[in-house]
Amino acid sequence: MAKTSKTSKKEKTKKIVPSTGTEESAVAAPAPGPEDSVEMTVRKKLTALYSLQAIDSKVDKIRIVRGELPLEVQDLEDEIAGLETRVEKINQEIEELETEVSNKKHAITDCLELIKKYEAQQMNVRNNREYDSLSKEIEYQSLEAQLCEKKIKEFNASIELKKETVKNVIEELEERKKDLEVKQSELEDIVAETKKEEENLNNKSATQKEQIDERLLSAYERIRENSRNGLGVVPVERDACGGCFNKIPPQRQLDIRLNKKIIVCEYCGRILVDDDIVKNVES
Repeated sequence: MAKTSKTSKKEKTKKIVPSTGTEESAVAAPAPGPEDSVEMTVRKKLTALYSLQAIDSKVDKIRIVRGELPLEVQDLEDEIAGLETRVEKINQEIEELETEVSNKKHAITDCLELIKKYEAQQMNVRNNREYDSLSKEIEYQSLEAQLCEKKIKEFNASIELKKETVKNVIEELEERKKDLEVKQSELEDIVAETKKEEENLNNKSATQKEQIDERLLSAYERIRENSRNGLGVVPVERDACGGCFNKIPPQRQLDIRLNKKIIVCEYCGRILVDDDIVKNVES
């Protein structure tokens, strides 16, 4: 009994050591859960996608700087080819008309020879019927010669008109060739200025694509192809989609900020990202 009372006194007189806080902080810090890892994974995917979009947008801007020049050059080349074809066709028509003129001149010569022949035969006719028959032949050949002369005049007038047309087309052709030289020179200058930068951006784009899941990359490229401005990933701006500018409901905006899953605009199909990702990429 004596031992027991001594022990109790010792327990009562035992000093309580104050906690240093180490144990408490270790318990308070929770281990990362599966939701946190999912959030980080989706956030990384979205950041990689928006980084790729930023690079591709710079390439698009370079191509916009070139503007319509490539198309203008192509249009001028097509127009020049069309004018050259037109000149060739008209010249061919002129040659055909000149051939017709030559044929009609030969026909007139033949008619005149026949007239002389029939007039000579009239001198040796035996009766009035033969004389009248030859007279009709002479009259017919005279009419044929007159018709040929009329056709020759028409053909010559048409030839002159076509020659004038060819002259005008050739003048227009020379102007278009000069325009083409200017446009080609402008295009070559712009390409020379931006070629190195575009190559660097294309290399960065290729490197960035290697960091993105193949299915996600395929979806991004498909969206870009279908969008007029080349935007496949856009931020939320003023509570609206940065691509089509349709309003986004508050709950959907919250889901976008949480980065727990990839969310697309229900109107245009573009992938949506929050401001934090935009700031991180642009900084």
